[in-house]
Amino acid sequence: MASDQLSALLLLPPPPSASFDEFKAAYEPVLLSVCTKLVRELNGANHSAILDIALSLPGLQSPSCRPRTRAFSSLQSFLGSIYRLIGIVCVEQGIELDGPDGIDSRVVLLDYDSVQNTAVTRGDPCDGPIIDLQTLARSGRLWDYIYYPDNQVGQGLATAFSSFYSESKDPNGGSMSAIPDAPNWKAAESLLVMDDNHTSSTHYSVAVGGTFDHFHIGHKLLLTATALVLQPAEDVEAGKVRKITVGVTGEGLLAKKKYAEFLESWDERCMSTGSFLSAIMDFRLPEASAPRIERASGPGPDDKYIQMQMRPDLVFSLVQITDPFGPTVTDKEISALVVSKETRAGGGAVNEERGKKGWENLEVFEVDVLHTGEVPTDDAESFASKISSTDIRRRRMEMATE
Repeated sequence: MASDQLSALLLLPPPPSASFDEFKAAYEPVLLSVCTKLVRELNGANHSAILDIALSLPGLQSPSCRPRTRAFSSLQSFLGSIYRLIGIVCVEQGIELDGPDGIDSRVVLLDYDSVQNTAVTRGDPCDGPIIDLQTLARSGRLWDYIYYPDNQVGQGLATAFSSFYSESKDPNGGSMSAIPDAPNWKAAESLLVMDDNHTSSTHYSVAVGGTFDHFHIGHKLLLTATALVLQPAEDVEAGKVRKITVGVTGEGLLAKKKYAEFLESWDERCMSTGSFLSAIMDFRLPEASAPRIERASGPGPDDKYIQMQMRPDLVFSLVQITDPFGPTVTDKEISALVVSKETRAGGGAVNEERGKKGWENLEVFEVDVLHTGEVPTDDAESFASKISSTDIRRRRMEMATE
């Protein structure tokens, strides 16, 4: 095993279409096989297996996809589809999500065109969550297994990846492994839909907020979508710093939550959040990727925070929220806010408060809510419970009283 924790990479070629039914038909058998293999290998170990999933979409880094926010709606929909499918597979197979003996999945988007079979050589690694084959293959991550579907589009992707991976492969790194009996499909040439409602700008400071208790795939979707809004490193003006501000609800606002005694501490929730952002955004070699961490704890609003400087031009700021607005009304430099469709009203309220100060409105980006559609009726409740922090706390309570 490459490290103490079992880990794998799954390379997914572009889907046949944006339709969830076709998406599911192509990927479900592959995900089922990989998740089953990993859980079998865990064999009752009291930790999860990390599964990095690289979902290929052609044209992600093309000029037509600039600024990246034009494709936001389409990209977050693809992310939602893959996380939803992971949830469906794990629920139907009785596999734990993001817990001991289960699967800790992390999805990034891979700029790869199976028709052109493009694999561009570049200098510096690019930031996630949109990366290229070279960045992924040369990241130095020590996966135990690297899986791909054993069909024509999967073999093409594996060959292109291997051309970079074999050059820099660590002796302890895993080998390529084909998933047999994968369905055959023809990858779509054009999948991204541009939305001209989001043409305005480039964002160097983006915010999102939440409780982030018992970190699950709904949180992963929200944070990955937030990272998509941030200006990519290759397009940054010299000297500009990019910042993701995550408002993490303070414990004082959570006292009335159900099963509050099983809430994770603010520090634990920040640790999960920061670790996930690092995993989907930082693909530099391990020796170059240790962040500089600053902690502060003061009496005023936004005075308790953890700041992770990933490098000079990229900062994650995890700030304690003590009111409904958090840093969005104290940090004028924030220019975009990411919300889920169920909390969209919050974006309007924030902009109303900013307006009172004479500040510019935030550009608000909405992320779809993971739902139980396509989940068999008998499993729908179980799926919903795996993406509900409240239900996860309830299960922890039940386990503690058994």
